[in-house]
Amino acid sequence: MSDEEVIKRRLLIDGDGTGDDRRLNALLKAMIKWANSTDDTAAESQMVYDRMLSQLSQCEFAVKRSLLLQKTNQRELDNYKKLQQELEKKIANVKNTIEVNKVDLQQAKVLKQNRMMYDLLAQSIQEQPARKDTDKKLANLKSELNDLREEKQLLEQKLDMRRKQFHVLISSCNQLQSMSNDTKEDDAMNTSLDDITNSPGPEVMSE
Repeated sequence: MSDEEVIKRRLLIDGDGTGDDRRLNALLKAMIKWANSTDDTAAESQMVYDRMLSQLSQCEFAVKRSLLLQKTNQRELDNYKKLQQELEKKIANVKNTIEVNKVDLQQAKVLKQNRMMYDLLAQSIQEQPARKDTDKKLANLKSELNDLREEKQLLEQKLDMRRKQFHVLISSCNQLQSMSNDTKEDDAMNTSLDDITNSPGPEVMSE
């Protein structure tokens, strides 16, 4: 048997390490010696007997103390188990709370973003002119547009009239030019006829 196994066995026998195994061994040796002793007087036997009773009381006390420690350790173990269960339950509750807070935080972010967009939209609406003013400006623009259309129509009519007048003027100029050319040709023909009429005739030949 190795030293390590011997130490383990002694620790198992000794309990919590208070020397219970030595007391039991000493008590066993004393009982064997007392039972086999024949030379001791009654007083010596009584003294050994009383010593063995004292050792037995110490062993009983050690056993009771071990049982009490065992019960105490068991109660502490049960308390630790309960505490562990409570801690696990609290941890689970904390995890659930964290998950709920995550959802709430996400919803809060969305709500904050929507609120910011709402504020921007409200500010943009406030910066825009009122509906009444807008309708008035729109009516004015429509009136100006109608005036511009009428003015355009008048200008187109004037332009068409100017085109017609220009066409008539061009036609008149062409006619005058043609008449002028005809007059020049007539004058030229008349001049030629006058020259022919006023010129001397041919001389009469004598016989």
